[in-house]
Amino acid sequence: MLIGQILGFVSFALGLLCFMQKDDKRLKQLMLVMNINHSIHFLLIGAVTSAISAGLSAFRTGASMKTKSGWVAMIFVIALVILSAQWAVHWYDWLAVAGACCGTFGLFCLTGIKMRLALLTGSCCWLLNNIIVGSIGGMFLETFVICVNLNTIYGLYRAAQAQTQAEFQPG
Repeated sequence: MLIGQILGFVSFALGLLCFMQKDDKRLKQLMLVMNINHSIHFLLIGAVTSAISAGLSAFRTGASMKTKSGWVAMIFVIALVILSAQWAVHWYDWLAVAGACCGTFGLFCLTGIKMRLALLTGSCCWLLNNIIVGSIGGMFLETFVICVNLNTIYGLYRAAQAQTQAEFQPG
């Protein structure tokens, strides 16, 4: 259990680095590593459905670096639901699935601020999951990911506003 919780804190550090990225490609690269680590973390603390969701999220993140296909996103969502249904015992097991599905939609179908809003929604689901399954590092991860992601969204929004204003300035 101790090693599992330590890996949760490693995920926390990776998550902070991940969501501070303004570049979508770098965000996805760090997210891939974080999801692999987080899957192992969940296995070690006995949260199997969460481990499945995090593991499929790693594959999904890797695939999203190669394609923006809505069909591929749908395949991952279906796989998440089918595999998780085999292991889900409690209602809260579906929180991880919902979080992973939000992330899947965001990574495959959205970019920029919209992608980060989908990831933010997924993080809220993951936070509830982590509180319930006792993932200490996961609780810190999602709490800070939510805060950092909100800050990044705000920064991207301000940058877009500044660019729009600059385009309308007489030159």
